[in-house]
Amino acid sequence: MFYPGQPDALAAQVQACLDDAPAPAGDAPRPKLLIVPHAGYVYSGAIAGSGYARIARWAPEITRVVLLGPVHRVAVRALAVPTVEAFETPLGRVAIDRAAVESLRGLTQVVHDDRPHAPEHSLEVQLPFLQTVLGDRFKLVPLAVGDASAQQVAEVVERLWGGNETLIVVSSDLSHYMAYAQARAVDRLTAQRLVALDTNLDPYEACGARALNGALLAARAHGLQAELLDLRNSGDTAGDRSRVVGYAALALSPAVPARAGDDDTLGEALLTRARNAIRSRLGLPGEAEPAHPALEQPGATFVTLHDARGSLRGCIGALAAVRALDDDVRHNAAAAAFADPRFAPLRIDEWHSLHIEVSLLEPAQALPPAPTEAAALAHLEPGRDGLIFEWRSHRATFLPQVWEQLPEPTEFMAALKRKAGLSLDFWAADVKLSRYRVRSFE
Repeated sequence: MFYPGQPDALAAQVQACLDDAPAPAGDAPRPKLLIVPHAGYVYSGAIAGSGYARIARWAPEITRVVLLGPVHRVAVRALAVPTVEAFETPLGRVAIDRAAVESLRGLTQVVHDDRPHAPEHSLEVQLPFLQTVLGDRFKLVPLAVGDASAQQVAEVVERLWGGNETLIVVSSDLSHYMAYAQARAVDRLTAQRLVALDTNLDPYEACGARALNGALLAARAHGLQAELLDLRNSGDTAGDRSRVVGYAALALSPAVPARAGDDDTLGEALLTRARNAIRSRLGLPGEAEPAHPALEQPGATFVTLHDARGSLRGCIGALAAVRALDDDVRHNAAAAAFADPRFAPLRIDEWHSLHIEVSLLEPAQALPPAPTEAAALAHLEPGRDGLIFEWRSHRATFLPQVWEQLPEPTEFMAALKRKAGLSLDFWAADVKLSRYRVRSFE
């Protein structure tokens, strides 16, 4: 109903949609998440092609696709995953990543049910594009999203986030059955909200709103930035303009704020704001703050304070870019000085001997599951990797600077486990580790 049933005709139509897409710039960032439409190819295929063309350069590295889309025919209380081993299109079979699906069993919002998937087109129409761009190297995690909250969807997406091997695709159309001019105005506003990572979209604005809200919530936590690649409707492609359906394609990629400008300028801008945040609380006059374009972008920082003897005096930070870098460094500086529960609030007589360090974090990358601690340590680069340790309700992180005090990987990991409230010899197969890099200014 949505694309040709003959392999040759289908392959030709998909390839034509990809070939018609504008070529991405040479410095275009690598997408972690795509938003693409799911109507019949004659209507929305060209818009979807704009999204899929953006990932072609990294196709050999993508081995898993997490695909979310709304249900149209079978109601689902939350999110449904299939029990089958594969989906099939005229271009061949797509294996389901059973291990990833099974990893979701502990989440109460996930049901294992084939019935919503059998007649559902929002997921199926994405498969020929994925097969054409990625070949047969990838496995699929298909999620049919019903009546689920943004938090419920985000929790599932977060569990499946992975590293560069994982691409997340959200399937959604925009407005439905408005007149052409009205649809263009409404869809333009919706596209602006998507670019802003708004997590309060309505199903009348986007039929995949529930999947989008959750995926965008996870994207915000990971500091992704959205780029609108294409925005059209069926009146622009193959339909009349009296009742149209809107389509958009977006690519969401990790943001690295410090790429704009040189490190010295950015470092002074961050340190000045950290100092002023503490000065203000102490009743001291502030200093002039240099501007920097990166400060307006999402960013994640840690602010570390040491006293005159070099002893730790406070350390507070964020692991994901959820607010503007300017706001983040101010908040963390004040919290490190006055709200670190390990220390009394900073006194004014300590100010002139205080040493301030700001660490700017790059987005964290999940490490592969490790059956043993030794296997996990093999993935780390001592001296460069910050590490996030997670096991059930236990969570802790060490910045890369901690390697200076704990240069041996086993000691580093033991201290991190102790910080997380676990025994030094603890290990479990479901431990989750993520690593990140920082640039430090002091």
